[in-house]
Amino acid sequence: MSQRNRDGKQSARERIKRARERERVSERRARGAKVAGVAVVVLAAAAAVGIIAANNGGSTSGATDAEPITVGSSDAPATLTVYEDFRCPACGTFEDNFRDTVNDLTESGKLRVEYHLVSIIDGNVGGSGSKAAANAAACARDQDRFREYHDVLFEHQPAEQDDAFANTSHLIDLAGSVEGLDTDAFRSCVEDGSHDGWVSDSNAAFLNSDFNATPTILLNGESVYGDANNPLTPDSLRDRVNQLAG
Repeated sequence: MSQRNRDGKQSARERIKRARERERVSERRARGAKVAGVAVVVLAAAAAVGIIAANNGGSTSGATDAEPITVGSSDAPATLTVYEDFRCPACGTFEDNFRDTVNDLTESGKLRVEYHLVSIIDGNVGGSGSKAAANAAACARDQDRFREYHDVLFEHQPAEQDDAFANTSHLIDLAGSVEGLDTDAFRSCVEDGSHDGWVSDSNAAFLNSDFNATPTILLNGESVYGDANNPLTPDSLRDRVNQLAG
């Protein structure tokens, strides 16, 4: 990583830290602000393959306090760990490029995906859409419809400054496109914020980790999405998983 990239990330973190101090969101400051979409710094280098590099690695220490939402077989040979925010543009880009590949590998039994949902955009930009969408996604998990609804949310992701996901009626309307999801139980869960505590715990764990951006992507614990000189592609992800599967 170049000195220019490091300086850019540092200055971005400092700006976010000052903003959070002004907003007095003390629980989301502490050990260094996390900058959603800091991957823009390396966008030019990654543009050739149409992806955004968004993390610089780091250990998983401190990032497992809240249990992730999992998709796929528990005995899959490969595990993809995903930290993402439903309002994060770089997360939307990752999903647009990798959704089909990840779903195919999961359905084939080769891949298990662990989703850690965070709400850093709410703290950085303002609003509550990240938290509301993450809560709604957890509500969909309760109805065994997480993956389908997760994909719908990213397919209808608003602009970063647009807090459309804060509207629970909108989140419920989007559930109408997922068969079997729009139930009374789901609606109550979304409207009541039944999983808000889990979302807060998941976000706090991410803020206290060594990771500094969303999306952060790990394959069997190894950072695989962030090297501008060797960017991950859907084909290279498939190859890696196939190798792990034997």
